[in-house]
Amino acid sequence: MTQSHIKVIPIFVLTLLSVFSPQQLRTLEQREKILAPKVFKSSRGETLPYRLFIPRHYDQKKKYPLVLYLHGGGGRGNDNLKQIDGGNGYLIDFFTRDETQAHYPSFVVAPQSSMEGWIETDSITPTRYLHLVYELIGELRRTYNIDEARIYVAGQSMGGFGTFAIISEYSRTFAAGVALCGGGDPSKVARLTNVPIWVFHGARDESVPVERSRTIVAAIKNAGGANVRYTEYPETGHIIWPSVVKETELLPWLVTQRR
Repeated sequence: MTQSHIKVIPIFVLTLLSVFSPQQLRTLEQREKILAPKVFKSSRGETLPYRLFIPRHYDQKKKYPLVLYLHGGGGRGNDNLKQIDGGNGYLIDFFTRDETQAHYPSFVVAPQSSMEGWIETDSITPTRYLHLVYELIGELRRTYNIDEARIYVAGQSMGGFGTFAIISEYSRTFAAGVALCGGGDPSKVARLTNVPIWVFHGARDESVPVERSRTIVAAIKNAGGANVRYTEYPETGHIIWPSVVKETELLPWLVTQRR
C-alpha cells in the first residue's frame, strides 16, 4: 500500500482511534430502519429519491455536519434501496455506525440516481442527477441545522467519479471529499486544489484503471494542491471498500476538515 501527503492529526482526534471496533456490516433491513426514505422534488418537477440518516439525539439548536454518499453503479434505480445495499453499505455503515455517531454525530444522505448515473459516458461531466443532488443539499440546509463549514462528500466507483465531479462544480460547498476507485477532469483541476480529498484505488482494478486516480492526484499536486492524499492497494482490484473502512485515520482526518 502506498500513501502520500501524511498529515499530523490533533491529539484530541487520535483518541477516537482507540474506540472504533472492526466494522460489522448491517443488513439491508437494518439500514432501512435508520435511513428514512424520502423524495426530493425540484422547482422544475424533477424528483430524486434519497435516504436520510438523522442523528439520534438531534438538537435543532446545534449545528451538525452533513455527509453526502454517492453510490456506485449497482445502486442505480428508483427503488430507494439499492444505494444502501451490497457494497454500497460499507461506507453507509462506516458513517452511521454507533461508534462513529457517538463521537461524531452527523447527518448522512444517500441519494439514488436513475440508470443515467452521476456522470456522463465521458466519466467526468456531471449529469442532471448530480445537479439535483446539489439542490437536495440546499433543501437539507434549509430544513435542518447543518453546519455549512462541514459538508463532506464520499463516493465509490461511479460515485468516486461523482465525488470529483460535484466538487469540481461546487467547490465552495464541500469541506472535504473521499473518492474510491474513481477519477476526475484534469481540465477542472484548479477547482480541486483547495478542497482536501483522500483518494483510494486498487492497483489491480479491472473495472476502473488505477491510472484514473493516479492522473487526477498528480494533476492536483502539479496545480499546487497540497491537501490531496492518495492510498493505493497494490494487491487489490475494484472492491476496495472493505479495506477503506478499516483505515483508522480516515474518520479522524475527515472530521478535522473545515471550509
